[in-house]
Amino acid sequence: MNRIKEVLEEKGIKQVWLAEKLGKSFNSVNAYVQNRTQPSLEVLYEIAEILNVKVTDLLIEN
Repeated sequence: MNRIKEVLEEKGIKQVWLAEKLGKSFNSVNAYVQNRTQPSLEVLYEIAEILNVKVTDLLIEN
């Protein structure tokens, strides 16, 4: 599980924008945001860099 959706909402960023920055389809990013699929570690680091957050900010603590 990830917190990508929450971080996007906190920053007022749209999924379409993130998809463009990642070079991925909207459907792929939407699957990450909805927790249907999880991004690879490499993509997770890329998302964190784009959103200017730590990778741990994108993860849900158990």
